[in-house]
Amino acid sequence: MSLSEQDVAKIASLARLALTAAEQTRYQEQLSAVLQYAQRLDELDLDDVPPTASVLALESVWREDRVEPSLPRDEALFNAAKHSQDQFHIQPVLDEE
Repeated sequence: MSLSEQDVAKIASLARLALTAAEQTRYQEQLSAVLQYAQRLDELDLDDVPPTASVLALESVWREDRVEPSLPRDEALFNAAKHSQDQFHIQPVLDEE
């Protein structure tokens, strides 16, 4: 498939490009070459190829959820500056007036 000068002018207009005559000729050749290469893909026999959304295998990257013992409270609160009733005490962030 070969693009005409009018096709290239229309594409340039849609892309808001101001092309010189030399650029238009060069792009006409380059875009025609791209379309000819894409046209070659139509020759491939893809009947046995299932449609895919990705070329990568779909697999979960998350691990299975497992119930595991957590850190004992005494160890979790060991280095806390202040704590009572198994809770951390922190400075208030917002002043209430």
